[in-house]
Amino acid sequence: MSHPAISATGLRKSYGDNVVLNGIDLHVAPGTIFSLLGPNGAGKTTAVNILSTLISADAGTATVAGHDLATEPDGVRAAIGLTGQFSAVDNLLTGEENLLLMADLHHLPRREGRGRAAALLDRFDLTDVAKKTPATYSGGMRRKLDLAMTLVGDPKVIFLDEPTTGLDPRSRRTMWDTIRDLVANGVTIFLTTQHLDEADQLADRIAVLDGGRLVAQGTPDELKRQVPGGHLQLRFPDPVALHRASSTLRVSTEDEENLTLRVPTDGSITALRAVLDRLDADAVAVDSLTVHTPDLDDVFLSLTGHRTEATKELAK
Repeated sequence: MSHPAISATGLRKSYGDNVVLNGIDLHVAPGTIFSLLGPNGAGKTTAVNILSTLISADAGTATVAGHDLATEPDGVRAAIGLTGQFSAVDNLLTGEENLLLMADLHHLPRREGRGRAAALLDRFDLTDVAKKTPATYSGGMRRKLDLAMTLVGDPKVIFLDEPTTGLDPRSRRTMWDTIRDLVANGVTIFLTTQHLDEADQLADRIAVLDGGRLVAQGTPDELKRQVPGGHLQLRFPDPVALHRASSTLRVSTEDEENLTLRVPTDGSITALRAVLDRLDADAVAVDSLTVHTPDLDDVFLSLTGHRTEATKELAK
């Protein structure tokens, strides 16, 4: 697609006096993973519901896969897939029947529908349980079936609203691999998640939503560099080199016992090169260096004043 996969300007949504989205702007390039982060109640699911035509915005404009939300909702629906927070599979149908039902809803010819269902069962390693009901599946298998149902319509844009909630680490990794494969084949992913490591691993760009407003946007590395606390740790061969480096760099913290120097930095290549160039100009030898940057949890806490629910659970 030559146009943006998703473009939104000034999206607003209120419920009574509660402003859920307060004029947000989004731009998602095709064939990328865009992650929307925010505390519970920040408006993430509302944004997904608007962009997937489930609810209408009070104000603002948006296009998805080149179709205007207001004037071409059917075109949007034909181009997208949605996997919500809660599984949409029917427990009374088998895994195969769930996929065939989706094929019928997409008005696929019978032969094409059966072929696509069989291919998706194979792709998600569900062939052996195709004739069983999802009630017998593990959480990871149900989530895979849910995503397979989304893919029956061959969508260009997929909205994944917290797709790995409740999954064990192995199932999460499997889902990550599946998402990467989809993007490698040209699909655009709009991801919301409470797992910041998930956004860090997957997203090309991230937006942080808080109180109905976007408070930051950028790549994971760009967002991390916005938060104080990044530093460069240098190790030296002897105390003489340590003291010379400290004198050269001035803004640093010495650790004489470990022969290390801690220098504040934003973690960028430019900042790293500047430090090394200054040491090289004074002929100061460095044994090793390590770049320490804040993680996305630090970014999230700094921007919203909250930690994610996933982080809170780990802290218990």
